[in-house]
Amino acid sequence: MTSNNFVHLHLHTDYSLLDGACEIGKLMDRAATLKMPAVAMTDHGNLFGAIKFYNAAKKRNIKPIIGCEVYVAPASRFDRATDTDRPNHLVLLCENERGYRNLIKLASSAYIEGFYYKPRIDKDLLARHADGLIGLSACLRGEVSVALGADRYESARQSAYDLRDIFGKGSFFLELQDQGMEEEKRINPKMAQLSRETGIALVATNDCHYITAGDARAQEVLVCIQTGKTMSDTNRMKFRTNEFYFKTYEEMAAVFGREAPDALTRTLEIAERCNLHLESKEHVFPHFDVPAGDSPDSFFEKVTREGFAHRRERLERIQAAGRLKYPLQAYEERLEREIELIKQMRFAGYFLIVWDFIRYSREQCIPVGPGRGWPPAVWWLTRCTSPMSIRSRTNCSSNDSSIPNAFPSPISTSTFASAGVAR
Repeated sequence: MTSNNFVHLHLHTDYSLLDGACEIGKLMDRAATLKMPAVAMTDHGNLFGAIKFYNAAKKRNIKPIIGCEVYVAPASRFDRATDTDRPNHLVLLCENERGYRNLIKLASSAYIEGFYYKPRIDKDLLARHADGLIGLSACLRGEVSVALGADRYESARQSAYDLRDIFGKGSFFLELQDQGMEEEKRINPKMAQLSRETGIALVATNDCHYITAGDARAQEVLVCIQTGKTMSDTNRMKFRTNEFYFKTYEEMAAVFGREAPDALTRTLEIAERCNLHLESKEHVFPHFDVPAGDSPDSFFEKVTREGFAHRRERLERIQAAGRLKYPLQAYEERLEREIELIKQMRFAGYFLIVWDFIRYSREQCIPVGPGRGWPPAVWWLTRCTSPMSIRSRTNCSSNDSSIPNAFPSPISTSTFASAGVAR
């Protein structure tokens, strides 16, 4: 067999924040080197890295499998009692676009409705959004594994049946993992027995948190940052072995090839079922209707220049009084740079949308915050920010929305997201 007979279906990129250490670009380089036909991402509770992962895989002719290792509340995702049991883990993989949309819904609801230390779903929500998804029983924190580890075999069997019923026959699998931990060696024979008795197929995975065995220490540091511990703390949380890496097919076969060879090749069968196509979108901002004869760029420039013309007389008076920090020409030059940069970045529509709701708020006497960060000139000229950091040389009131100070400094893209209003 070659690497074409195995696919990693349980993997945490660096978007499993302060836990996963698989940087996506390096991960894909490694997968390409090993001639892996596909690879999955199953970050903890989120899809933050999905698009980056998808594009990086496609660039290297590797099939991307988008997934997530979700946290499942034992009862309801709305439970927030202090004695609420820890959530169980469950791996979800997108089989198609329908599954991707359902996974987005699950991940979003986990944060909006179920967040309690972790973003959580529950089986009720899962059952309503399981179409197009393939489920894997996950690691030692999976519901089935937890029951087997506690010697509750009948409970494990019932959990396996419940999950199979949610996903449908043939769309739920029992994971076999062996990262060298005693608990896994004790549970795996029971998991194999459960598979034989229930007819739910086994699949072999490695709980990948870093790319090579040599990256184990770097991942330890991440976990220390996450938990507020130091590497010298003997009681810190740490992985008990250095086997949580992106293994080759040969390394996986050495673990499972004799006792569960079908669990290895089944990874390929699952990968072949996962065919998600994401269309790239050139422009993701909402559409802003502009007057006839204008484009978003031309209308944005028009609004901004009208704002400058409106304030110019005041600026000239401040300059004549010797209180303007920079020459008026410097403000004009900065405005030109900002207009061209915003058009180049295709942000004109975004600025117009913010300008529109701030303008409406002002007209309706609706209070809006002052904005934060270093305000670009265009925000001030369109009256979208308070001049907290835009003052003249003298100690004048920061509420005077006509007095600029720091325009000529370079614009910071971090301020694009800020919007407020000067009353």
